[in-house]
Order: sequence, then structure tokens, then C-alpha cells
Amino acid sequence: MEPKAGPAPAERREGRETLKAALGRSPVVAAVDLGASKVACFIMKPDGVRRADRTLATAGVGYVQSHGVRGGAIVDMDEAAQAIARAVERAESMAGVDVQGVTVATACGQLASHRVSARISLGARPIGDHDLARATAQAVASLRLPRRQTIHLRPIAWSVDGQRHVRDPRAMVGRQLGLELLLVSMNEGVFQTIGHCVERAHLQFEGAVAAPFASALAALEEDEMDLGAICIDMGGGSTSVAVYSGGALVHVDSLAVGGSHVTQDVARGLSTSMVGAERIKTLHGSAIASANEDRETIEAPPRGADPGAGPVIAQRSMLKGIIAPRVEETLELLKDRLKAAGALIDPGAGIVLIGGASQLAGVREVAVRVFDRPVRLGRPRRIPHLADA
Repeated sequence: MEPKAGPAPAERREGRETLKAALGRSPVVAAVDLGASKVACFIMKPDGVRRADRTLATAGVGYVQSHGVRGGAIVDMDEAAQAIARAVERAESMAGVDVQGVTVATACGQLASHRVSARISLGARPIGDHDLARATAQAVASLRLPRRQTIHLRPIAWSVDGQRHVRDPRAMVGRQLGLELLLVSMNEGVFQTIGHCVERAHLQFEGAVAAPFASALAALEEDEMDLGAICIDMGGGSTSVAVYSGGALVHVDSLAVGGSHVTQDVARGLSTSMVGAERIKTLHGSAIASANEDRETIEAPPRGADPGAGPVIAQRSMLKGIIAPRVEETLELLKDRLKAAGALIDPGAGIVLIGGASQLAGVREVAVRVFDRPVRLGRPRRIPHLADA
């Protein structure tokens, strides 16, 4: 008698999804950081919120090299879905839980923000949640964004009878309630593509978060949010920004230029491979001049598979001459976009650089020169046990 065959992979997968649906929503929270260089998954259990010091503790972390994402966009659905699935599986293994759905943090989709306002009349009673919802709905209705998906609605400031800078008007009494609101949106097609990609990884898509907003929440100090700060997230495929003023998020933007473009410039300039260019950039790259760079040489592997070809030898100053213009151009573009958008930037606002590309030597110094503001390198202060980068 032949042994009975086990269920096919598709049947096992369908059974697992049916079981998840039957159990209902998992108490854990899972987020996927979908980037051009890596895909990471973070899982937090209910006890991961530490209210005493306002920090978070992750129960599981998993990351893999990114595939199917390039230049701030998904270019291969299957590869991107597989990368998401592998990252989630690794985080699940560490946390010892099964994840049903994920929220995706991304800088894809041409992130943009718009400020809108509204004023509503009040009755002779304390302001309640329904009044806040009514003011928000009126503000949103004043703006039409065709083919855009709203992902965040963030109050900038409330006012009661003309009294401005009210952070929470609930329980206050007045005749008129005013609201200034920030609406953050992304390309609707990209939003749907990300959702479909997550579903191909056999997970529920629970929404999208603007990556620079999430980064700012993790890296900025309370004083920086209150006094004003510009948080620049320098990723592999994009450079995005979140601006804070008066304790509120006031602007979000993104450029489809990142650290991978620096790597491509190095590969072209030195006629080496992308792998070799990334290694040289990491070990020897700098965006500012060094004392002995004219006398120092670097070796890069040749492009192609010719075993007889020798290494490419170049002065280190040549590497700086490739990297520095791209870094400066990226930051100049970002500065120009902030100015053109009329972003509410406080005069004394400092800059916080985060993301893998910000770790390149000399980037902080270039940012100081471009923005003429104090600049520091950030780290995830609200999740202190994670690596700085």
C-alpha cells in the first residue's frame, strides 16, 4: 500500500490563510520597510510599548536584500513579493508568532503633502470628537487630488474662537472651531501596486506609511519637533524629507535619487561592477576632500568576466570627485523643492540625517554647506536596541 501524499503547497498555503482568517486579527503589529537596498520587517507585541520613556521594543526583526524595487518604484512584482515574504518569515521566526497583515513604510509613489484649512460653527457645548471629525471632513473636501491616495491626515494646529496653536480642543467651549490640516498622499496606482504585491506574499495589506514621517518619529527629539526640524531620510533609491514645526508635521516630500545613484556613478566613472563600486564607496568613499587623497590609490575589480583583466587603479581623489557632486546635487534639489513648496521651516530649525546613504563620510559636512543650518546624524532613539544605521 502506497503512503498517502501530503497536501500540496498551494493547499497548505490556502489552509494557513483560512486558519488566520478564522482566528481574526492578530494582537501583534507588523510593519514592512520597503526600500531599494533592503526590505525589513518589524514585529511588535502589545507589551512592546514602554510608556514610561516613550520607546518601543520589537519582538522580531527580519531583513533581506531588496529585489524588484528600483528608483523608488516596484519594477518586478514577483521579486518584490518574495522579498517581503522572506523578510516577514524571518521576523516571525524571531518573534515566535504568525503575522496576518502588514503596514508598509515606503518613499515610493511620488509622496506629496498639501495644507488645507476649515472652520465650523459650534453649539453651546464642549467640543467633542464629532466636532473634530466634522472639521477634518470639511478640510479634506476642499481639496481634489485625482489619481492620488491619501495616506495621512495630520492636524497642524487647531483654533477656538481665533485662539491659535491649540493642540487638543476637546472639552473646550467656543463658537467656532478652526483647523489647519496636512494631507499626505501618494500615487494611487503605486499604492494599489504595493497592496497587490503584499497580497502576493500571502499577507493582508493594512495600509501605507510615508517613510520620512516614520523616520522622523523614530529619530527626532521632542524639542526638535517643537522648535522645528528637517528630517532627511537618505535611502538607496530615494531621498525623502519630513519637516516639523511647533510639534506638528508640516511638510513631506521625496526625490527618486538615493545612494544607489552614487554607486552607479562610481561604477561608470571607474569602469567597475556595481558590487565593486558599492564596496569601494563603503570602504573609501567620501563627499569631502582628505589630506592625502592625491597620493592614495584604490583598486576596483574590472567590469566583466575576463580572467586576464587586471584591477582598475585610480587615485582616491577621483572617487571623491565622483561622489561629492552627486551628494551635493541631491541636497540642492531637496533644498529647492522645499523652497518652491513654501514649507513652514522655522528660522532655527536644524537638520537630522538618517538612512544608509547618510552614513557616507562627508555627507554631514556637505549638508551644512548646502542648507547653512546645524546638521546631526540621527538614530532610532525611540527603538534604542536597534542598530544606529
